[in-house]
Amino acid sequence: MGVEQGLRERKKRETRRLISDVATMLFVERGFDAVTVAEIAARVGVAPKTVFNYFPRKEDLFLDRLEELSAMVTAAVRGSGPGVGAPGALLALVLDLLAQRHPLSGYAEPGYVHFWQVIIDSPALQARVREYVQELEGLLAVLIAERSGAAEPDFRARFAAAAAVSAYRTVYLDGARRVFAGEDHEAVAADLASQYARAFDAAQRSIAAL
Repeated sequence: MGVEQGLRERKKRETRRLISDVATMLFVERGFDAVTVAEIAARVGVAPKTVFNYFPRKEDLFLDRLEELSAMVTAAVRGSGPGVGAPGALLALVLDLLAQRHPLSGYAEPGYVHFWQVIIDSPALQARVREYVQELEGLLAVLIAERSGAAEPDFRARFAAAAAVSAYRTVYLDGARRVFAGEDHEAVAADLASQYARAFDAAQRSIAAL
C-alpha cells in the first residue's frame, strides 16, 4: 500500500512539473495572455480540469515556485533556534539557497531575463506577484506570532514580517535589475550574500527600535 501511494505521489509531482514546464515554455515563447489553459492541457495531453486541479489559477502555472517559497519560509522560521528573529531565519534560508544557486535566492542565469520579461509584459502576473508579497507577509506575521505564543499577529509581528519580506524582495529585485541591464550574472551573484546580510541586518535593527 505504501509503495503504491508513493508511486501515485511521484506521478502527481511529475505531472505537475510537466504541466508547469510546458506552460512556462509557451508563455516565454508567446506571452502569458496569448496562451490559454486549454492549449496547455492539449499540449500535455490532459484535460483542462486536470490543469486546474494542480494549479487553481492560470498565474500559478508560471509562478509555481511561490508555493515552494512559502513552504521553505515556514520551515525556516519554525526550525530556527531560540532568539533568532524572522530576519535571521530568512537570511539563513536565502544564503543556503544562494549556495545552491537556487532561483529563489536571486541568483540569475542570463536566461532568466526571458522569465522576467513575461511578468513585465503581463498585468495579470504583476498583480499576482504583488498579491503574493502580501500573502508572504501575512504568513510570516502568523509564524512570528506563533513563536511568541500569541493567538494572532500584533503590530510588532506585522511590522517584523513586512521588514523581513522587504529585505528579501529588495535585494532579489536589485539583482534581477542588474542582470536585466546586462551585467554579468556571476558578478551580480557574488554581491548578493553581502547585500542580503546588510538588508536583513537593517530589518532587524528597525524591528528592535520599536
